[in-house]
Amino acid sequence: MVRRLLLRIVVLAVIIALVAAIVQGIHVHGGVLAYFWIAVIFSAINLILGPIARLISLPLVVLTLGLFLLVVNAALLGLTALLSSHLDIDSCGAAIVGALLISVFSWLAELALPLRSRKD
Repeated sequence: MVRRLLLRIVVLAVIIALVAAIVQGIHVHGGVLAYFWIAVIFSAINLILGPIARLISLPLVVLTLGLFLLVVNAALLGLTALLSSHLDIDSCGAAIVGALLISVFSWLAELALPLRSRKD
């Protein structure tokens, strides 16, 4: 279980590094440990505040056929930037594009790697 959690954090750190390299408005200051620290903070925020934010925004998610989830994920990414001195996001557009790319890359990683436990 701890091994799977560490694998998820490492994968998320790599995804954040890719997104920071792709999106012009997202900057990470620090070395490799900064990416891991940002991944830990982002995971904790998604674990604690993510379900609450998604539940509160459920009517807008339904009305927009799920597109409002990008705004929710961008807000969670922005909150991560507020809590970490290693992550800077220049604009709301950069946060939305970054949240979209993190979602897509995380989904691809879920398909490629055994990040979830499989119950037989």
